[in-house]
Amino acid sequence: MEIKVPIVNAFVDGNVGGNPAGVVLDAQKYTHEQKQHIAAGVGFSETAFVSPSSIADYRLEFFTPTRQIAHCGHATIATFSYMKQLGRLNRDQTSKETIDGRREILLEGEYAFMEQLAPRYTDLSQADHLRAMASLGLSASDILEGVQPCIVNTGNPFLVIALRSQEDVKSILPIKAEIAAVSEIYDLIGFYIFSPQTMKEGRDAGARMLAPRYGIDEESATGMAAGPLACYLHDKLNVQKDSFTIEQGYLMPQPSPSVISVRLHKENGSISSLLAGGMAAVSEIRKVDC
Repeated sequence: MEIKVPIVNAFVDGNVGGNPAGVVLDAQKYTHEQKQHIAAGVGFSETAFVSPSSIADYRLEFFTPTRQIAHCGHATIATFSYMKQLGRLNRDQTSKETIDGRREILLEGEYAFMEQLAPRYTDLSQADHLRAMASLGLSASDILEGVQPCIVNTGNPFLVIALRSQEDVKSILPIKAEIAAVSEIYDLIGFYIFSPQTMKEGRDAGARMLAPRYGIDEESATGMAAGPLACYLHDKLNVQKDSFTIEQGYLMPQPSPSVISVRLHKENGSISSLLAGGMAAVSEIRKVDC
């Protein structure tokens, strides 16, 4: 059987770029195996499957071309933006159920925002730190002075790596097998590499995301990584702001400009939760077998 899957680009920067995700509505009629097959046929980094939920307004399941993943930021933004454009949402506050619970969704005009949790930080062992650097063709001198790579988890764990310059981020030399091996040890989604330099003024960081463990060589916008990066900027680099703007996709070999807005919620000076969001637009309809 053939189905039509809308491809929705999330976190577009103006009217261009963004990160494409498949969105499958009324997905309760498909088995787990069919969903994985559809995601492989769609071929993008993630496809979202939407079905009824008993604890939230909607249940969302996310599949890469090779496996299921707990959360996906750009596919969440794509899904709720698309449902709003279809007229399926009649209020600005809604919610999603994922593998590990309920998350709130906020819609503001053309923007959709998703809730993430308070950050949890984990350091690498010295040996794995060196292995992670080598997997990107980096040395200690490439790291931004005063900070070290750190695993940050606001719902999905990413290794956040701060480099000195935009050129350093652009010039990394990824060794996919080694990135995947380090990711496997720490159960990471992937590596999020950034510098404080950006393509457009007024933004806080320019980043790249590599996740070969999940079959993703690189993607152009990652909401579940931008949240951890905003926390890292606040807690590790002491950037005392409540709102951050993260660029991604500009430095890819084939650029797809993206921008992600992050709002931190704090209690007694500590981050208690956050919202990450942006705009989305349908780019195509793809036919796949299920």
